[in-house]
Amino acid sequence: MDRFRVVPAAYVVLRRGDEVLLMLRANTGYMDGFWAVPAGHVERGESVVEAAVREVREEVGVEIDPADLQPVTAMHRTGGNGDPIDERVDFFFTADKWVGEPRLMEPEKADALEWFALDKLPEPRVPHEARVISGMTTGGLPAVIVQGFA
Repeated sequence: MDRFRVVPAAYVVLRRGDEVLLMLRANTGYMDGFWAVPAGHVERGESVVEAAVREVREEVGVEIDPADLQPVTAMHRTGGNGDPIDERVDFFFTADKWVGEPRLMEPEKADALEWFALDKLPEPRVPHEARVISGMTTGGLPAVIVQGFA
């Protein structure tokens, strides 16, 4: 019997006071032209915490101590189309401590990297990420969010 599978991913909202760091996606084939946080798939043999640390290093060039990652929420979401890549479990973290200055490490995948005030966020933003960031600013989120299910 083939079991249902989901794709795990790690997302990190870097915070500097009341600001968050966002990248403008480009040339990836997914949500290009949308603002997003550093994120990516968990690789085989890697924990979600290791993935979060790795993705931030790869995308914005800073080092985060795993102990400085604060869990925000997990999101179970579906594209509703039966395509395995659209069956997801996303783990969201925030961090306000790191080593290094954030910089665009993958210019072939992003056109810009900027700090934005939480009350002046750019549009468009990746919708499921925008939902989490909005929840962070309005007094909290549940431990688990579901999205796309009937």
